[in-house]
Amino acid sequence: MTVTAFAALHHADTPLLLPNAWDHASAAALAAEGFEAIGTTSLGVAAAAGLPDGSAATRDLTLGLTLRLGQGPFLLSVDAEGGFSDDPDEVARSARELAAAGAVGINLEDGLGSAGLHAAKIAAVKAAVPGLFVNARTDTYWLGDGAETMKRLDAYQQAGADCVFVPGLTDDKRIAALVKSLDVPLNILYSPSGPAFPRLADLGVRRVSLGSYLYRRALGAALEGVADIRAGRPPRGPAPTYAEVQALSAP
Repeated sequence: MTVTAFAALHHADTPLLLPNAWDHASAAALAAEGFEAIGTTSLGVAAAAGLPDGSAATRDLTLGLTLRLGQGPFLLSVDAEGGFSDDPDEVARSARELAAAGAVGINLEDGLGSAGLHAAKIAAVKAAVPGLFVNARTDTYWLGDGAETMKRLDAYQQAGADCVFVPGLTDDKRIAALVKSLDVPLNILYSPSGPAFPRLADLGVRRVSLGSYLYRRALGAALEGVADIRAGRPPRGPAPTYAEVQALSAP
């Protein structure tokens, strides 16, 4: 099997730090900082459009964003929620469209639903687009108590997942144990209260995603800035100039 450039980033000396963009400007700004690969965040895409996250409401928006970003100077991984459908064939159709638009990877989440159905989605995607890197997410820590984590991850890697993702997991010992039990790379969601990036590398994590963190930080900075202005204080922190932001839209 040919190893794609994106897959190879999961087996490098340093784990892949994957920042997540929500529009063209955020992706262009991250690319300008030298990130070779960039993901999207379904929360950022949904919230920016006034739509609920995780409800398959952003399928068309996600495809449109992929069309805009897919030809950029970076490798693009797309947050496809649960595949925008409970029908594995429909999930595979969406995956083909995302790949055709320029995505080299997708993230598929189980939402603590049927592990068998999620495995079927993964298998359908890998059959339809073998070269598309599938990051299979389980929400056992994100939405539950961590039960069945390894059982689900094993089903997903057997279905063909190239990487498995466990957001919400921040315990060093449990992370290290998962790394030893898996046949594919482990992806962890960065948390300010969890292990730092170098520590996650030491534990054997191969991919560290930022998820919606940058989007939420951007909103926080906007609110902080307007609060400072209203209080008569100079806004804290730097802001790109008009020209710098305009330059992000240049072809």
